[in-house]
Amino acid sequence: MTRALDLVGDWFLRLALVVGELSLFTGQVARAAIRPRLDRFETWRCLYRVGVRSLPIVAVTAFFAGAITVLQVGTYVVKLRAYEVVGWGFGFSVFREIGPLLIGLMFSGRVGANATAELGTMVVTEQVDALRALAIDPVDYLVMPRILAMVSMMALLFGIGSLFALLGGVATGWGLIEVDPFVFWNSFVEYVKVDDFLNGLTKATAFGLLIGVVSCAFGLGVRGGAPGVGRAVNACVVASAVGIFVFDYFLTTLLG
Repeated sequence: MTRALDLVGDWFLRLALVVGELSLFTGQVARAAIRPRLDRFETWRCLYRVGVRSLPIVAVTAFFAGAITVLQVGTYVVKLRAYEVVGWGFGFSVFREIGPLLIGLMFSGRVGANATAELGTMVVTEQVDALRALAIDPVDYLVMPRILAMVSMMALLFGIGSLFALLGGVATGWGLIEVDPFVFWNSFVEYVKVDDFLNGLTKATAFGLLIGVVSCAFGLGVRGGAPGVGRAVNACVVASAVGIFVFDYFLTTLLG
């Protein structure tokens, strides 16, 4: 019993430590965001790596997410002969929940983990210490370009992913449950509102900010050499995934 209590107490202490470090790091990022001093080359490099290189996997994921959504909705559509609501069911679920969540999780696994590994390696090889020796703030030079890239590209990728999800939904509806594309489109346009898309866009942007802060915080906080980089990457992916669902809950409560 005592052993179990020790383990629970140790877990809560570690959680409090992580939350405290993330809070302090978020404060540093907020302070740097007031007067950003971005390196243009580093910023464009991050935008390319975060956005362009993530596009194929986001497109494939979104296409099949849209297809799966229509398959699930189609089960009841066929039973009830309610073909006119399939576009609405697809748009509402993909824009508000499935799209932001799936893209956010894929983004954290690919981009967030990469940022943590890259920054962690720079810490281990003392490149971050060299920047400080040159009076260059790592938050300004390394962190802000990455966070800016993740926030902006996450929003852009959500928009592009929504288009591919729509293509996947239309193709699946037409090919497997025999929903005419015009019926699907009319249902989509009539019932899905701009607010539904803006709801998902807001979530995607918030997830991008979350992933950026968490990945950079774990990257710059690496300790223990090369093994520490691996532990930081693992912790980043787990923390980002949990944070995405927590953020999604509160944003859904606020946005409706």
